[in-house]
Amino acid sequence: MAAVEAVGPAVVNIYTEEVRQARNPFRDFGESPFDRFFRDVFPPQNSGRQSLGSGVIINSQGYILTNEHVIARAARIKVTLIDKREFEARLIGADIKSDLAIVKVDSSAPLPFVDMGESNDLMIGETVIAIGNPFGLQHTVTSGIVSALNRTIRAGKDMVYQDFIQVDASINPGNSGGPLLNINGELIGINTAIFQKAEGIGFAIPIQKARRIVNDLIRFGKVRQGWVGVLVQDLDVNLSRSFRLDRLRGVLVTKVFGGSPAGKAGIRTGDVILSVDNHEIENKSDYLQRVGAYPADNVVDVELWRDGEKKTVRVAVSDIPPRFAEEFARDWLGIKVKSITRELMSAYRLGSAKGAVIVQVDPQGACGRVGIQPGDVIRQINQDPVNNEEEFNRFVMEAGRRNAVLLLVQRGHYGYYVTLEP
Repeated sequence: MAAVEAVGPAVVNIYTEEVRQARNPFRDFGESPFDRFFRDVFPPQNSGRQSLGSGVIINSQGYILTNEHVIARAARIKVTLIDKREFEARLIGADIKSDLAIVKVDSSAPLPFVDMGESNDLMIGETVIAIGNPFGLQHTVTSGIVSALNRTIRAGKDMVYQDFIQVDASINPGNSGGPLLNINGELIGINTAIFQKAEGIGFAIPIQKARRIVNDLIRFGKVRQGWVGVLVQDLDVNLSRSFRLDRLRGVLVTKVFGGSPAGKAGIRTGDVILSVDNHEIENKSDYLQRVGAYPADNVVDVELWRDGEKKTVRVAVSDIPPRFAEEFARDWLGIKVKSITRELMSAYRLGSAKGAVIVQVDPQGACGRVGIQPGDVIRQINQDPVNNEEEFNRFVMEAGRRNAVLLLVQRGHYGYYVTLEP
């Protein structure tokens, strides 16, 4: 088949060597007060492990697109081409949220590559081709049809992946990171997941979504999370009726930050966001997932419900300006924090300068409602350590893309975790 002949040389086999610490046999769950003791008595041992995956070369400079889970925790990455050439690869960037990564190889001779196609016009029933290295069997080709579009998959408690292409082409371990092609040999997706207990069900990331991520990974080594600049809340039946919606859907805009992308696009407090780029919004969680998929410098179409009519605006997603963090923390969590100085240590009788001390609390805010007080210290946000106000600002803005935030709060000698749903 012409499509396979054209693209096959650009599909690579990825081997990774992972350095792992041997598990402490006396601890199965979480961190315990005895961990330091066990680390001293039973030093962790490192072990190497080989794993297999696939990837596809996407340009002449040797950049390879694959899944993040293929190269996660890899100490060394090796890439093999169909002509048996082998290269040491280096990680350029990875994004766990989208499960995409870019690695690069250097070659004195030109490397074959495949151009990205379009996935927005895929149709259910359309023929597709998958190429990969299942179980280490190099360049295995399978075919099938598009079974469904815009599939959502929940991976664990907190990770939700949206907009997958579902296919019935055989996708097995080792196919991860390989290309999904249309019959013209155009790259339309990155094969990612299978249901282990089912046959004929595989999933791929649409190339339209991957394209948004790839540019950031190559240029910055990470994805610059985009920012729209609104706070939203779920609608209930009564609110839906009061806005004269035909059914319960969308999210209500409760605040628009001045100078934000949303403000510049004309979004107002009281608007109901119905869809983002033609994807209907079901609730707040769905909205945060949708918007979080767009890195900075993308443009999205947002459909609004205002005064009983639909209105569509174009929003230019941007980086999050640091100056908004204090206002965001006040509106979202109901607190104001400061880096810990000697004066604040004395005023609040703090024993450490690490963390961000809370200096103001709105009793009606999310933190105030659970009893957080001035003088309490934020030590972690979603398990990211907070050492000062700057780190608090960065992590609280990142946390704002979720439905809930986990804080480690210290009061005196005691620390406790609290989950807030602002």
